[in-house]
Amino acid sequence: MPYGGNDWLALTREPTLEPQLPICDPHHHFWDFREIRIPYQRYLLHELAADVNSGHNVRATVFIETRAMYRPDGPVETRSVGEVEFVQGLAAASASGLYGPTRAAAAIIGNANLGLGKAVGPVLDALQAASPNRFRGVRNSAAWDPHPEVENRAEPGLLGSEKFREGARVLAGRGLSLEVTLYFPQLPELVDFANAVPDLTIVLNHIGGLYRVGPYGYRDNEVLPAWRNGIAAAARCPNIFLKLGGVGQPRYGFDWYSRERPIGSEELAGHLAPLLNYCIEQFGPERCMFESNFPPDKVSYSYNILFNAFKRLAQGHSVAERAALFHDTATRVYRII
Repeated sequence: MPYGGNDWLALTREPTLEPQLPICDPHHHFWDFREIRIPYQRYLLHELAADVNSGHNVRATVFIETRAMYRPDGPVETRSVGEVEFVQGLAAASASGLYGPTRAAAAIIGNANLGLGKAVGPVLDALQAASPNRFRGVRNSAAWDPHPEVENRAEPGLLGSEKFREGARVLAGRGLSLEVTLYFPQLPELVDFANAVPDLTIVLNHIGGLYRVGPYGYRDNEVLPAWRNGIAAAARCPNIFLKLGGVGQPRYGFDWYSRERPIGSEELAGHLAPLLNYCIEQFGPERCMFESNFPPDKVSYSYNILFNAFKRLAQGHSVAERAALFHDTATRVYRII
């Protein structure tokens, strides 16, 4: 199967729709994973610039941690500072304008173990010092599932841990936000957590962790109602915001990454609409933001095709609602001026 690659993506090209519409992409990564066999081992400033400059008016982006470029030694809890130092340098290079008009990593989300409780404070201090003008918060994965074939990225019940909630309160007290990745059966846990820490801004990644392969494959009659119920419950928590994207990852159950020719934006919008429109209905545009999740989603479609699809999907919304979905919600949440 083709499974990504710029040559494969170039097989499907389209004119950019609404090229002047301002966009803030609130979710992408930088990494250099030379020892890991993944479709896109390297994704740095040159690679991002090629994508964001492919036609759309991407004014700024938000970097989300991905456990790359950690310090090789020193206290374990502060090794993640190396990633923020690394991205701060890329952001400064982008701000020079040499790579195009987009302000890459205008906001930076790092990693800190909130399970340290109050002891997470010095880690947050170090992250802030590494990026005094762009650091906006941290991401912790809470993803756990009882099925052995599903990859676990956290211990069970993380969001219910009092120590973790103590660390979350430290984060909230500093005006920083928390990004959360999880699997859709955990959405009730997220609701409990959000209610326990109401002053914390929580950004739920990738439409709430829908999973439609492995033990959840070919069970849409059960999976989709459970996911919808979880999304509706999360939407009732005013401190939760939602990212609309991540669906290009194979675990979301679509075959786009394996096609001989990449999907076009009209078909893509048709597939995305039932999922993303439901999210927008529940959360409202003022708490939703379209994301690229590049490069993980790049295995399924190009940047230009993805944002063309988002624009098709959002056609029925007002000018103000579209501004929120593509730009304003993200710049408000991440305090990008």
